[in-house]
Amino acid sequence: MPARDINVIALVKGGERYVFLYDDDSRAEAIKTLGRYAANPDLSFSWYDAAVLGQKVRQSAPRVNRLRSVPPADRTA
Repeated sequence: MPARDINVIALVKGGERYVFLYDDDSRAEAIKTLGRYAANPDLSFSWYDAAVLGQKVRQSAPRVNRLRSVPPADRTA
């Protein structure tokens, strides 16, 4: 069985700690969870917190074809 990488994002806010663990296949669910936390009035987790952490989740996504091969320019002119 291949090992799965686990991603971690965390926020320390006052005396509270929010730690989210997710794998590459559950990024969308992690972002939904951030929204549920932000919508919960019993938590100090804000929509701003959700937006910042959500951006980190998106930025940590693996990039496919990060470097593409570009042919050199035609220099026969």
